[in-house]
Amino acid sequence: MTNDITLKGTRRTSLRTVMAALLAGSLAATAGGVAYAKTEGRTFDPVKFQERIEKRVDKALTGTDASAEQKKKVVDILQAAFKEMKPLHGQRVENRKAMESAMQAPTIDPAKIEQIRAEQMKIADQGSKIFTQALTDAGKVLTQEQRQAFFKNWHQRHGHGKRG
Repeated sequence: MTNDITLKGTRRTSLRTVMAALLAGSLAATAGGVAYAKTEGRTFDPVKFQERIEKRVDKALTGTDASAEQKKKVVDILQAAFKEMKPLHGQRVENRKAMESAMQAPTIDPAKIEQIRAEQMKIADQGSKIFTQALTDAGKVLTQEQRQAFFKNWHQRHGHGKRG
């Protein structure tokens, strides 16, 4: 007996390949959520992180008529959101470790893997809700033209290019 399963059509794929794809998709969805901080092995510095948010907001609103007060409000909203999301980062890291361990176990436990995947999605959803609310709140501080410029500049500065 093989560990092959049939997917749509006649193509046969090994169980390991399917599980690896599910793991990769799950991790990509989790990691694809809003990144809290990329420290690359360095100690996280909250002051520098706050400064980065201030600089990014300032750059994103460059060329607009946004006042210093509006910029400050947007910065405060985003800083509060990232602070609220910080504990989720640790949970995502722990879940990735748990998934790795579950996938390397002598016996695959589909129920455990599903539990970890569901938890990853729950955490991603929490982060998405927090950040979406922050964007909504920040958007209420800005005019339509300022919001459009903000998102155009924010995305261009992150290599996302032009969104259409």
